[in-house]
Amino acid sequence: MAIDFMTPDWPAPANVGSAITLRRGGCSIAPYDQSNLALHVQDNPQHVQANRKNLMASLDLPTPPVWLDQYHSAELIDAAQQVSTNTRIAPRADGSFSDQPGTVCAVLTADCLPVLLCDKAGTQVAAAHAGWRGLSAGILRKTVATFKCPADQLMAYLGPAIGPQVFEVGAEVMELFLDNGQDADHCRAIDAAFSPQPASEDKFLADLYRLARAELSACGLMSIFGGGFCTYTDAQRFYSFRRESKTGRNATLIWLR
Repeated sequence: MAIDFMTPDWPAPANVGSAITLRRGGCSIAPYDQSNLALHVQDNPQHVQANRKNLMASLDLPTPPVWLDQYHSAELIDAAQQVSTNTRIAPRADGSFSDQPGTVCAVLTADCLPVLLCDKAGTQVAAAHAGWRGLSAGILRKTVATFKCPADQLMAYLGPAIGPQVFEVGAEVMELFLDNGQDADHCRAIDAAFSPQPASEDKFLADLYRLARAELSACGLMSIFGGGFCTYTDAQRFYSFRRESKTGRNATLIWLR
């Protein structure tokens, strides 16, 4: 059964493959219906493995994706090195990178922001799981640092995440981002990504897309694409942990052909 997916709309080099899975087309049943790709959410493991196998066929992937044991950190791994170890144990990390053709980087999300990066020459790719914890801890600046070229030679794509109209956080989240701001301009951009909730003094609506753009821009990136999704309101295409805590995960993938 083919897994439904969308292709990111960005001007990546022709030898860079990328995709975002959607909910339709798999064999998982409610509340994970249909194309859940995560093993840690209490879905039937046989259904998940079948979905992962069908994903490879649907995307014509060169090798199985390097799945991660994500824990909202700022840790990254070299996906090609992980493949060379030939282990089935998912490494604990929230991002991966590769300069080897055929190695597939992947992150799983259900409201957190998946971010894809590549250089404009098409020699390296990376995928990062950038929820508010990882984003505030520097996952994107660490991902940018894995590239061998200057940051202005990179491009990024912001995948499906919870939208700014519904992502409510406490004041401590805003303070955490401000404490980790790279400079005054970055802090001003961070502040603009939080909108006070009139009904509560210590609650804000946070814009993950704006925060990611601010972080990437502070790192020197000038080519940033994507955004504009909302996993919480688009139940037909995306899983959302805030909408229903028992749910599946979409995958966002990138690889060199």
